[in-house]
Amino acid sequence: MTRPAAANLEQDLAAAGFLLLGGFAPDDSVAVPLLSSGKAARSLLLIGSTGPSIWPHLTASPEYRSGQPDPLDRYTRRSLLELAEASGYEPVFPFEGPPYYPFQQWALKCGGFSQSPLGVLAHHTFGPWAGFRAAFLSAETFDGPKPETMDGPCPTCTDAPCLTICPVGAVTLHEGYRVADCRDHLATSRDLDCWSGCLARRACPFGQEHQQSQATAGFHMEIFVGLVAR
Repeated sequence: MTRPAAANLEQDLAAAGFLLLGGFAPDDSVAVPLLSSGKAARSLLLIGSTGPSIWPHLTASPEYRSGQPDPLDRYTRRSLLELAEASGYEPVFPFEGPPYYPFQQWALKCGGFSQSPLGVLAHHTFGPWAGFRAAFLSAETFDGPKPETMDGPCPTCTDAPCLTICPVGAVTLHEGYRVADCRDHLATSRDLDCWSGCLARRACPFGQEHQQSQATAGFHMEIFVGLVAR
């Protein structure tokens, strides 16, 4: 099967609410699984989304409307399996496992990302709002976007508002993100502003136009606290 040009794949991804975040030719510097055929992957494309990109597609999907658990994962799997098959790629997903795949390492290999105190990676365009949804693998020689030469934004951020705004100090420079403190705080009241989205994440000055809406943030917060299944 002849794979479509990267621009065509990006258009198909966008039509389903996803983004092509980058890609690289795998080597020994980072672990990449073998293909189902047993061959080594020679191409990896990182597929992601932001709140504004995927939310309208998710809420219109049968997976979301069914009321069954894991609507985002099920929508992602169905949509990207179809796109991968049509494009000649084999997908792997971050929500399936074990084994669990090193998506953050793959993102850093793509370039344009930096590690943030929030535990997520921050992108020079999307800030902390790019979620990893899948990686497309192929045995063919890599012909996707060249790895970014620009680093992510965190090393150049001198104000670091994400470190000072959390009401329970769950985000720190030396300890990173203290998940239990955050979850315990959210569980005290549904009236907290945090339910409209993590204050530290929202304070990040990068990628503001890509941040989650209140509805999207509430959906993810309910999953995080454990009130609903993913």
